[in-house]
Amino acid sequence: MIFLKNADDFRTPAVSSERKRELLLFERTSGARFKRQDLLNLAFCHRSFAHESSENIGNNERLEFLGDSVLGLIVSEYLFQVLPDRQEGDLAKIKSFVVSEDSLASIARGLKIDNFILIGKGEEYSGGRGKKAILADCFEAIIGAYFIDSGIKPCKKFVLRFLVPEIVKVLENRHRKDFKTLLQEYAQKKYRSYPKYSLVQKTGPDHNRTFWMEVRIHDKVFGPGEGKNKKEAEQNAAGIAFRELTGRDPEEMGDQDGESRDL
Repeated sequence: MIFLKNADDFRTPAVSSERKRELLLFERTSGARFKRQDLLNLAFCHRSFAHESSENIGNNERLEFLGDSVLGLIVSEYLFQVLPDRQEGDLAKIKSFVVSEDSLASIARGLKIDNFILIGKGEEYSGGRGKKAILADCFEAIIGAYFIDSGIKPCKKFVLRFLVPEIVKVLENRHRKDFKTLLQEYAQKKYRSYPKYSLVQKTGPDHNRTFWMEVRIHDKVFGPGEGKNKKEAEQNAAGIAFRELTGRDPEEMGDQDGESRDL
């Protein structure tokens, strides 16, 4: 276990009696038992809430940074152990699907993390509780907080409880595909070139932007794809291009024997 700092070092938000009951509910449903609930509370604290608070409190971004690394280590070790015949490239691709924003946001929704997040009024108004990026980041922050609070063994048990089913989905080709990766692989093989993405426009106020991205492949432009951030818009543009170029839907790309062509 790594050493525990005091509450002042983390600038954790205060835990009221009502909030304590909420955190205990999350602990019961998630299976993660914290010694320090203030760390768990901080993991739920979005920067918008911290900015609007009259108190000098931190946010969950540093915990997210730590949790991302802990998550990567745990998943990498698990894949290394259970798939001894897979090459490094296959393991990296499986991991990229498993720890993707889509995957982590789905896990977060299953844990009802959106009910516990502390966010500012502006972010609340723009639907922040349902944003994939916020949900995925919060889940990683919880992992970081649990690692600090209880060490690697309980944290590993917690992570694998939710990530092993995602790994099984990938191995059985039941996961959501990464269109950008698929399109890049197709473009390299077919045209010996790379997709080039460009921003067409962005609309809406700063707290609720919509981005529109196009992708160019071998002198042909596809899209635009729409998203709440550039990454999401690029994925949607890549999906349009991939379907038009190949005539295939990645959701139906498994081999007849059930193994994934993508892996």
